[in-house]
Amino acid sequence: MADEDKNTSVSRISISLPPALLDELDTMVASRGYGSRSQAIADMVHYQLAEHKRKLGNDVMVGTITLLYDRSTRGLQKALSDIQFKFIDEVISSLHVHLSHEQVMEVILVQGHAHDIQEIANELITQRGVVTGQLQLMAAVIPPLQAPSEAS
Repeated sequence: MADEDKNTSVSRISISLPPALLDELDTMVASRGYGSRSQAIADMVHYQLAEHKRKLGNDVMVGTITLLYDRSTRGLQKALSDIQFKFIDEVISSLHVHLSHEQVMEVILVQGHAHDIQEIANELITQRGVVTGQLQLMAAVIPPLQAPSEAS
């Protein structure tokens, strides 16, 4: 990755910030371990662009839906599984971890049009027994697992 970064061209821009905001930026750069202000600002711009694309809903994006739920809620695990099956074209994989006797965290890897993924997240997060949930999207696409077969 280091070689790739050296060969990538960049454009310089100039921004103006109030002193208090610049101080907060410098504190965040130091506390999160960014190499520079530019790296931190680029990270923030990537995040905001992904959010913008998610709201537009037309771009194909990749992301995760993270759920925390009560496994003792009757029928919840089946309902979550059924929703994932309903959206089998968008749901790539899932992983669940038992945090305690009752609490389970599930991370679901998804890819598709942003509005479709948001619909999946909404349906999962609003199930009775789901304590909390979050959708995180990125403007990227997972390479296909298999090459498309040619019609004979």
